Amino acid sequence: MDLKKLVIGTLAGAVVSFLLGKLVYGHLLYHFMGQNPGQIGHIGRREAIFLYQAISHIVFAALLTYVILKSNVSTVVGGLTTGACIGLLVRVSEDTMLYGATIVLSKKGMAADVIALTAIAALMGAVIGAVAGGKPRS
Repeated sequence: MDLKKLVIGTLAGAVVSFLLGKLVYGHLLYHFMGQNPGQIGHIGRREAIFLYQAISHIVFAALLTYVILKSNVSTVVGGLTTGACIGLLVRVSEDTMLYGATIVLSKKGMAADVIALTAIAALMGAVIGAVAGGKPRS
């Protein structure tokens, strides 16, 4: 695997993830998620811990980049579909586990979260496919 492509794709994907996450969760879904909490009610921090958010964005972008590179995806559309697939599978897995084991999520909140992360991951994949996709140079 081309380490340079992995790093470039990870960084590009993390930036997209951070910006879209802020837009989608911090603005577009902020009130909806607040109105649809789990049984425990609002559990958000007054101020997010940026370091841990950054780690999350970087790790998820690294996962998408790794899958895209291993799959030899070389187009924006290929990255978009791969990102959407991985995003959907990861978020459904996480949210159904949380819903089944805790009182943190509501069904409406869970559905919105799955849709939002799938869209974000699709756009991350498109960017990663554009900047890092393709077969390594020989």
